[in-house]
Amino acid sequence: MANHASAEKRNRQRITRTERNRTTKSALRTVLKKARAAVASGAADAPELVRAAQSELDVAAKKGVIPTNRASRVKGRIAAFASAKK
Repeated sequence: MANHASAEKRNRQRITRTERNRTTKSALRTVLKKARAAVASGAADAPELVRAAQSELDVAAKKGVIPTNRASRVKGRIAAFASAKK
């Protein structure tokens, strides 16, 4: 339990930030899952979904939700997976 006003404020900020990050991460996981499934099944819209996933990774990295290197690594892996399935 927070004992100081500043600690109470930090707690409020933590809750707000956690909720914001949770929504961004959830959206990111969803778009990655859709892109991977589309590539695996050879769907016609797979390139569009891969680009959307890469864009979502960039947004998450820019917001600081995920590390920049992780975004880069996942982007490379999904691109390699997509090009191997062609």
